[in-house]
Amino acid sequence: MPPVIPEFITVHLGSPNSNAQNVTVSFPDYIKNVASSEIYPTWPENAIRANIYAQLSFALNRYYTEFYRSQGYDFDITNDTQFDQFYVPERNIFESISRIVDDIFDSYVQRQGAVEPLFTAYCNGTTVTCEGLSQWGTVPLANQGLIPYEILQSFYGDDINIVTDVPIGANVPSFQGINYSLGMAGNDVKSIQIKLNRISNNYPAIPKIHPVDGVFGPETEDAVKEFQRIFNLGQDGVVGRSTWYRINYIYNSVKRLSELDSEGITLQEVQRQYPELLQLGDTGLPVQVITYYLAVIGAFYNALPQIEVKDTFDEQVREAVIAFQKAYGLTPDGIVGAQTWNEIYRAYLGIIEDEENLKGGVRLFPGRVIRIGSSGQDVVILQQYLSYIADTYPEIPKLPATGFFGQQTQNAVRQYQTLFGLEPTGIVGAVTWNSIAGTYSDLTLGYSKQPGQFPGYTLKENY
Repeated sequence: MPPVIPEFITVHLGSPNSNAQNVTVSFPDYIKNVASSEIYPTWPENAIRANIYAQLSFALNRYYTEFYRSQGYDFDITNDTQFDQFYVPERNIFESISRIVDDIFDSYVQRQGAVEPLFTAYCNGTTVTCEGLSQWGTVPLANQGLIPYEILQSFYGDDINIVTDVPIGANVPSFQGINYSLGMAGNDVKSIQIKLNRISNNYPAIPKIHPVDGVFGPETEDAVKEFQRIFNLGQDGVVGRSTWYRINYIYNSVKRLSELDSEGITLQEVQRQYPELLQLGDTGLPVQVITYYLAVIGAFYNALPQIEVKDTFDEQVREAVIAFQKAYGLTPDGIVGAQTWNEIYRAYLGIIEDEENLKGGVRLFPGRVIRIGSSGQDVVILQQYLSYIADTYPEIPKLPATGFFGQQTQNAVRQYQTLFGLEPTGIVGAVTWNSIAGTYSDLTLGYSKQPGQFPGYTLKENY
């Protein structure tokens, strides 16, 4: 996702491997401290601003790439100038520097065509020289009348931008606690696919994933297993915390994201396949998916109102989201962001993983997308449902219940989706499964058992 300004940053007061203290401070206060520790308030203002832009971008690069956290550390940056910027706990802050930081702390330097904050390497330019910005070298340039942007161009090249008015975001780690495995789908899966494909350029034993569609299929599983083999991780094909951060670390390394000559992250690499937020007034497939999950959860937990699956995020959906957020200790804002989405998904998985909930009636969506290459009991059930439906709707071909999702099953799914007004993707997610299961229920039982319908018993309300 595009960079945000973190509310806080955690600084390790020593070299990365040292047994030193961590301190967590607000991001603007951190930059004020670094600037007051490294440059002089008597310098021309344009020189000060150029230096602060470099310090902002340096810190944001460390934060955005999770440079240290992807290596297993519990901090974002160190105060060791051999590696990072100089931070002195509890030092006095110069008023003029504080004023400038307050004005520009929501900005950073970016290489044109890239998304991430540029790793703006710099040095003092007197006792230490480097390929990046010379802190003392900014002073004569400012005295010549150059503005901060022109000063930065002098050191980093003409192909840079200063990004301004960057939103402030909560400190949320990239790994959200969900283990990604066969059949799962979403923005994080697409990110895994993109990163593994880029890593495979340097490690060609890792097979390319095609298509990069955000669905964790057999090709993605094979690539994950090979990555795990190469980097001495357990070869289970599941992207848990260790594999997630190892992928991030290797991706950052091969793209040199923490180097001045970074390959850069393109906009295409961070474009989200699914909406980042769902809120009142939104429409479409993502709303149908989240209302399906909420409908199922509401059927088993009295704390949630029962709703129907719908494609519009209306007031009823908002109230259901708020009820869920209250029950699960989340901020009850009625908006489905990443954290709420993940908690809803986890709650849904908890229901379907309890075998008692799957006895009798039609099966609930297995929680994992089914597509070409999928196999197992869920595919058998899907094929059985479609074949039964085909007796009434001959446009849909009958299928043998082989348990393997091949071209024949894909064609049957597409025929069903076309016939029932769904997008004919040939992929079975929550919405398509719900429709197929509902039609099967109509034909076998004479009524439709929707996911929001009371199942006949109540689970214990363990939140």
